Amino acid sequence: MFVSIVLLWLCLWFIILQLKARRPKNFPPGPPTLPVLGNLLNLNLENPLQDFERLRKSYGNVYSLFIGPKPAVIINGLKVMKEAMVIKATDFAGRPQDLFINDITQRKGVILADYGENWKEHRRFALMTLRNFGLGKQSMEDRIHDEICYTVKTLEKNVGETFSPQVMFHNAGSNIICQILFGKRYEYDDDIIKVIVQCFTENARLGNGLWAMLYDSLPPIRYLPLPFKKAFKNAEICENLIFNLVEEFKKTRVPGEPRHFVDCYLDELDKRSGEDSSFSEDRLPLYSLDLHFAGTDTTSNTLLTAFLYLMNFPHVQERCQQEIDQVLDGKDRVSFEDRHNMPYVQAVIHEVLRVANTVPLSVFHCTTKDTELMEYTIPRGTMIIQNLMSVLREEGQWKFPHEFNPENFLNEQGDFVKPEAFMPFSAGPRMCLGEGLARMELFLITVTLLRKFRFVWPEDAGEPDFSPAYGITLCPKPYNMKVELR
Repeated sequence: MFVSIVLLWLCLWFIILQLKARRPKNFPPGPPTLPVLGNLLNLNLENPLQDFERLRKSYGNVYSLFIGPKPAVIINGLKVMKEAMVIKATDFAGRPQDLFINDITQRKGVILADYGENWKEHRRFALMTLRNFGLGKQSMEDRIHDEICYTVKTLEKNVGETFSPQVMFHNAGSNIICQILFGKRYEYDDDIIKVIVQCFTENARLGNGLWAMLYDSLPPIRYLPLPFKKAFKNAEICENLIFNLVEEFKKTRVPGEPRHFVDCYLDELDKRSGEDSSFSEDRLPLYSLDLHFAGTDTTSNTLLTAFLYLMNFPHVQERCQQEIDQVLDGKDRVSFEDRHNMPYVQAVIHEVLRVANTVPLSVFHCTTKDTELMEYTIPRGTMIIQNLMSVLREEGQWKFPHEFNPENFLNEQGDFVKPEAFMPFSAGPRMCLGEGLARMELFLITVTLLRKFRFVWPEDAGEPDFSPAYGITLCPKPYNMKVELR
């Protein structure tokens, strides 16, 4: 009996050891792993950012973790980030294809598409279409200014009052990208936009939370009725909404005369008719939603961060307004070209992007082939996680790495300069394709609002909380603002 128990115990121990993840030869170091769980217990799954920093101090700028049984390499610091994302860009340009978020989007978007010809075609198409609809040109400025008018009206209604700006900024970001995608804006109480915003908000929370991590780590639980199922339902609701929009557009569409992104895509389908192409109509709804999410959440969260800091650093707000008044004297409205004459405003907006760190882990990459990084061997298919905080707050790269200070982007002469370590949009071929639109939105909205209003932290609001809420994107915790006419 005793021998049988000992043998059984040895068998169980052998099985457990076989389930324990092992680092390949010359793989980056990291903490010891547990069977099945890997390094999940080394992370606060509600917000692992501080854990990534803690582990960096122990294991260096290139270290590894096991998310359940899957190995991941976390990269930190400017030197490492440049080698991976720029110098060896194609080696690190893949996307993991077996994660929670991939299953939600059915692998039909462009942001999460794996590196290859299909991704190149769809990214090239998206960039071309954005350019054709005026990105960086006057027509795009007009679209943004049209939406700013609604934001100004909302603020004018609340002059002297205290109100929450969350919905206002989110809807503004959403409507600007909706004009590009669908050729129309939506009233802030429109059911379609409210449903999409609600679904995206929930999925952003679920996508970077505990349940997504468990979904990725323990495949057997994917079929159980657990909270992550809500994300699939949300994606289905949004896909059906966009599908119905596409069907409506098709009724009034004139081939060759596109009104918006959807028409451009349908024209492209016509051109490729009969070809073996990655373009397909069933891909269009999720492709559009992909771009909508990327163009809405990041911009609105950055605006929320901007005005949180501007209210609590009133001397920064006042200096911005002085520069704006001087440059725009006699002009009806700001243009994107005016940024070249506003070094301080430029510095403030870039400093907001730096401290906001809106997409702190970027979008996960994976290696497209066996490669090396800082003399470590990284096998093909290894997940790569960029810790952008390690670059945006890196000692030696910034004058004031751990505080909000626009001087980080000004030289001794007061001219705007952009340090090499500024990469909130990541770097390399997978760099955010909406960067140009985001920069234009942030500049035009911020300048227009500061020219007309003064933003004050409410007296009864207590001390501001600058620590963000964690998700796929970081956003400030809900706050109120008081608005005054200048």
